[in-house]
Parts: sequence; C-alpha cells; structure tokens
Amino acid sequence: MNFLEGGSTSEFDALLLRVREGDTSAFAELFGQYQPMLLRFLRTQTDEVEDVASEVRLSVIRDLRRFHGDESKFRSWLFTIARHRAIDAGRAAQRRRTEPVAEIDEAMRGDWVPDAADSVVESSSTTRALKLIASLPRDQAQAVALRVIAGLDVPAVAEIMGKKPGSIRVLVHRGLRTLAGNIEPREDNSV
Repeated sequence: MNFLEGGSTSEFDALLLRVREGDTSAFAELFGQYQPMLLRFLRTQTDEVEDVASEVRLSVIRDLRRFHGDESKFRSWLFTIARHRAIDAGRAAQRRRTEPVAEIDEAMRGDWVPDAADSVVESSSTTRALKLIASLPRDQAQAVALRVIAGLDVPAVAEIMGKKPGSIRVLVHRGLRTLAGNIEPREDNSV
C-alpha cells in the first residue's frame, strides 16, 4: 500500500498502529514510502544526505510514539525533523571548516576513482534539478523543496519554516522564477 498514491487514511492508521506495536517490517514499509522524497529534499539542503537521513530515521523511531495525526500531519512532522537535522548538519559543517584537518589533504592525494553508480546519479536530470534548487537562497530552496519535492501544502510549509503562508508563496514564486531563468532551453531538432 502506498499512501502517497492515494492510499486511505485507515490504511495509514493501521500501518502506524503496527509500527507503534513494534512491527519493524511495518516501520520499514512506512519509512520506505517517504525515503525517496526525503533524500531528494535533503539533497537540496545538505552535502551530508545519508548521515542526515539516518539521523531523521532515528528521530522518527525515537519520537513516533508521541506523534498524533493523519498522513498529512505525519509528512509535515517528518519534513520538520528533516529540516532541523539539515540545519544542525550545516552548523556542524561550519564548525568543522574552521578546524584544520590534515587527514583530508592526505586522503585527497590518493588515487580516487568515482563509483559507477555515483556517476550515473550525477548525470541524471533529477540530480541537476536538485542542484539547481540547492543553489537558491536558503529560504527559497527550503520552500521550493518542501512544496515541490515533499508535496506539502502552503500552510504546512509555513508552519515548518515558522513563516506566514503569504511569505511562503512569495518564496516559492521567486525560487521557481529563478529556477526557470537558470534552465537552458533545449534545442529541438524535430519539426
């Protein structure tokens, strides 16, 4: 069952109940439905996507018993956690940048060959789109990612970001307008 493609509220509630009762396969099913969009969102927010995603997963496991609400509230709650963990990762990265790290220089000298899977992902249009979103000013990137990638409505995004709905609409509009200006038109050779 997939709630993101029209699953019913009762199906979501039943799965959530199974998760709360300790059914690990139910948790894997629940989290698995959100993981692709969560990873896409995090790619627009941080360079430490996998680490932050793991922290989000642990936070959800730890705090799920206190969660109350439907699928829409769950999605908002999940992306609120993701946003906070991405902000924390950014702060930690900033602190690390101010500390000298000799090991990085040593590691950079070795022969590095990119992973084939990474090369494929890097060349995909999805990756390009995520990089374009990530290039926006932080508030615009978050608003666009939460609206477009996470599929949240304006009031939910406003609540997550601590802003008014009108401000979110403006941020999304400006972000999308900037993105539209950054997309190079493709030449169409067909007539």
